[in-house]
Amino acid sequence: MTATETHHFQAEVQQVLQLVIHSMYSNKDIFLRELVSNASDACDKLRFEALQDPGLYGDEPGLKIEIHADKAARTLSVRDTGIGMSKQELIENLGTVARSGTRRFLEAIAEGRKADLSLIGQFGVGFYSAFIVADRVTVTSRKAGASEAFVWESTGDGQFTVSEGPEDAPRGTTVTLHLREGEDGYLDEWKLRSLIRTYSDHIGFPIRMRKPDSDEMETVNQASALWMRPKNELTDSDYQSFYKHVAHDFGEALAWAHHRVEGNQNFTCLLYVPARAPFDFQFSRDERKGLKLYIKRVFIMDASAQMLPAYLRFVRGVVDSDDLPLNVSREILQESRQVERIKGALTRRVLDLLDRLARDEPEKYAGFWREFGATLKEGVAEDAGNRERVLKLLRFASTRSESPGQLVSLDEYIGRMAAGQEDIYYLTADGWNAARNSPQLEALKVRGVEVLLMHERIDEWISGYLHEYAGKRLRNVAKGELDLDELGESADRAAREQAAKEAEGVVARLKGILGDAVRDVRVSARLTTSPSCVVLDEHDMALHMQRLLRAAGHDIPAARPILEINPSHALVKRLAGESDDARAADLGWLLLEQAQLAEGGALDDPAAFIARTSRLIAGEG
Repeated sequence: MTATETHHFQAEVQQVLQLVIHSMYSNKDIFLRELVSNASDACDKLRFEALQDPGLYGDEPGLKIEIHADKAARTLSVRDTGIGMSKQELIENLGTVARSGTRRFLEAIAEGRKADLSLIGQFGVGFYSAFIVADRVTVTSRKAGASEAFVWESTGDGQFTVSEGPEDAPRGTTVTLHLREGEDGYLDEWKLRSLIRTYSDHIGFPIRMRKPDSDEMETVNQASALWMRPKNELTDSDYQSFYKHVAHDFGEALAWAHHRVEGNQNFTCLLYVPARAPFDFQFSRDERKGLKLYIKRVFIMDASAQMLPAYLRFVRGVVDSDDLPLNVSREILQESRQVERIKGALTRRVLDLLDRLARDEPEKYAGFWREFGATLKEGVAEDAGNRERVLKLLRFASTRSESPGQLVSLDEYIGRMAAGQEDIYYLTADGWNAARNSPQLEALKVRGVEVLLMHERIDEWISGYLHEYAGKRLRNVAKGELDLDELGESADRAAREQAAKEAEGVVARLKGILGDAVRDVRVSARLTTSPSCVVLDEHDMALHMQRLLRAAGHDIPAARPILEINPSHALVKRLAGESDDARAADLGWLLLEQAQLAEGGALDDPAAFIARTSRLIAGEG
């Protein structure tokens, strides 16, 4: 063939070109990833074909990818020594729907169905991403075992040409991009090297570029996927070195897990738990990065949001799938059962890793908990299927802790439960001191019952999901009535009932004084030394959480707590015997306000509280 042939793109290809150029990719940089991926596929195909016919290698046995930037000509070239294409294959793969699957892709998009991975394979839709940055693309290719080369060229305007190529064209394919105005940044060698390391570092073939200020070529990628190597070939140093690369962390990882999973879904994962949280970690819930998705060693995307639940967003690493379905841009995972299965499997492996760390290296796990404990707690609310496993990993301070950093697991708590105790008791509060000094704990402390002290802001939120662990019910001691009979105190029931009967008068008086400020007044089973405390019904939101939500601008209805009193306390006895209604009112309000302050609350009228307290101290009527 000596003449240049002109062909028109099939209508579907033209549609794809417009889609790719104008709306498919959110990040122009990934055109290089697509071209390198295609080049890698071409090398893979030749390697497979050469198993049957080694002569296909000819006089160039090495499989490699080369990238050349020509600033004078303003061109960027990606060359591979792979299988190459014949004239007909150039026409079919790059201009028609015969092999690229473009028609099926467009039909799937039109019908809202999932696009098949083959649609973005070698010189499929991904090739057209070159037109994002180029106004003209030239493809020179010589098929392995053939003597003739051919040149395909197009400006993306609806047609392309095919002509005979140079006689000395090497085996494989060279894609040359004639860059658009304003895209000269892609001629910068340091930028290109950075893009290769970001997107194609672990392509299994060497990606080569010229050394700075030299004509000598050098490999700029690792050309070996560490996660695909057998674990017995890797040292801790290898794993730590790769962690620093993949996580962009100067420090070392706390722990890692390396697995190859085979079955209905084949994938390899290498998952890391960092030793320290990034400085911006607390702000990264919505923008989650750290788990990199590869398809056959080609980087696709940061897939933390798709591959792990939000409460495990601290995990770093890679997952490499053999056949995961993607949309055409390789940027957004299609919803599929395969994705959900991989997500479930990765979640289980992270929880296995944390469980092993907690069991075998408790000091390391304590360090992990300081950095990421509050984040892991979110799993209690977000992951019903793994709630029991997440609860096993949680750590809390308790009434036996001497500091907020002295923590206990639920299993340890159960192992030292008091005789006759059937439930796990906990208390939520707005701070460590408010929790450990809460009057709601008095009766349980006297009886030697340990109570978990949940004093972080997230704790009240997750408490709504704390129902049961290891067959034990979890109970908030500040909500509902406290039944001491469960603790073997049934012999004292008669005495408590008699005390409640004797206090009926003061209870009625308090109800009259406080009116709608409280939902109810009753004699407490919780108190031994304090005069009063406020409690809520089982499903009410804690008062400190209500205050936080109001401060954040949420419209939370005013809560009316239940006031519990200790009839044996001198302040309650004084109220019972007070004949002056004004002093009785001061005493009644003081019982409520003291209880609110002990709970960590803020008073509606602090000035009135101060005046009331001053009158009572001064003995004024």
